[in-house]
Amino acid sequence: MTDWSSPIPEKELQILCREMESNIAVPAELFDRFDVKRGLRNRDGTGVMAGLTKVCSVEGYYIEDGERVPMEGRLCYRGVNVNDIIEGCQRDNRFGYEETAWLLLFGSLPTSEELNAFCEVIGGARDLPDDFIQDMIMKAPSPNIMNKLARSVLALYSYDDNPDDISPENVLRQSVRVMALLPTIMSYAYQVLRHHYYKKSMYLHHIDPSLSTAQNVLYLIRSDRKFTDEEAKLLDLCMILHAEHGGGNNSAFATRVLSSSGTDTYSAIAAGIGALKGPRHGGANLKVAEMIRLMKEDCGDITDERKVEDFLRRVINKQAGDRSGLVYGMGHAVYTLSDPRQKILRREAEKFAEKAGCSEELRALQLIEELTPRIFAEEKHNTKKMCANVDLYSGLIYRMLRIPEDLYTPLFVVARAAGWSAHRLEELETANRVIRPAYKNVATHLQYVPLAERKANLDGTAVYVPIEER
Repeated sequence: MTDWSSPIPEKELQILCREMESNIAVPAELFDRFDVKRGLRNRDGTGVMAGLTKVCSVEGYYIEDGERVPMEGRLCYRGVNVNDIIEGCQRDNRFGYEETAWLLLFGSLPTSEELNAFCEVIGGARDLPDDFIQDMIMKAPSPNIMNKLARSVLALYSYDDNPDDISPENVLRQSVRVMALLPTIMSYAYQVLRHHYYKKSMYLHHIDPSLSTAQNVLYLIRSDRKFTDEEAKLLDLCMILHAEHGGGNNSAFATRVLSSSGTDTYSAIAAGIGALKGPRHGGANLKVAEMIRLMKEDCGDITDERKVEDFLRRVINKQAGDRSGLVYGMGHAVYTLSDPRQKILRREAEKFAEKAGCSEELRALQLIEELTPRIFAEEKHNTKKMCANVDLYSGLIYRMLRIPEDLYTPLFVVARAAGWSAHRLEELETANRVIRPAYKNVATHLQYVPLAERKANLDGTAVYVPIEER
């Protein structure tokens, strides 16, 4: 039987890859010669200004006399400091993700009546279309829930009577529907993954429309549907912090790029999901968990400061960990002295770690946060300010909540859907121009050679001689 996933035999595939690699690489020095902003980053690491937004403000430094000056991080949704949102919800002992979603979508804080009505709308929209679970989730199980989320969101297009209308009213309707359905899709996709790949029991619970988004997630992923109010409020806090992070982050920008083309909501949101899957973006908390496992194997005692320091030095020099040279959970493109999200998550982790039996892991993360900036400066001779980011502690909190690692990044999607939707609406309403940056072609000009006259290497691959060498 032919393996459809490998249409090219291995030997030929290797030959073709060598041919491809020899032809497609762009010399690194050309990026400097033409002053290309790789990754849309300036030389000092700041982002290239690509647009204006009122959705979110991410502040980690200020500019003085043309120089970047580090500052304590600040994150504001529609001008409201995220710390104030969380403090207000904790003071009133209530859930805050839905209020945050309202703020991001509509640009104002809701009244009690508005918030209650919004929660009812979201709760009543969580049920999937008829046969969707069977046709779109249970068939073709995915080993990665992120891919299943993207596929399922794209499939919702077929169940929408008006999918391509990009009027504000229609996009808002679609956005609220997607936000409501993502926790359901994620939870059911996880059950299918458990059943198909882990050979464990699958349990699909019916939706309870009275539950908040955080409650709904815990209700659906647990076999007994039981959770404490404290657990749900902690997950809700995480979702508030993950709901949005500016228009320049990779997934929000991907959503805006697709939205600028005038495409449908489902395609735009699926693009955000695809971007968030990458370990350089939303998948970083999984890499932190992997790093801690590798540290345990390497060090034994992950609370021993000397052993942890030695491990981190070898990680930075690509001699330990996953050999990437990266200390996951450390450093950020904008934040310099602190990531406000990380500070909140560390505080919450310290509250619950001992009770959850995670004291060792907490101490290891604290050591990573404390030691990495100094070690990095010593090993790389770099004085750039470095702080821990949101991913360092978020995985630990999910573990304390008994959330499987398969759901770490999908939970990010569930929360971030509010921010993506806000950026899509803003892009459609105010930008009104397709995003199209420039790429300079630096390929060598080649003359077309008739097939019969083409030479070949010893391995059978073609040789193309540049015109100036003929």
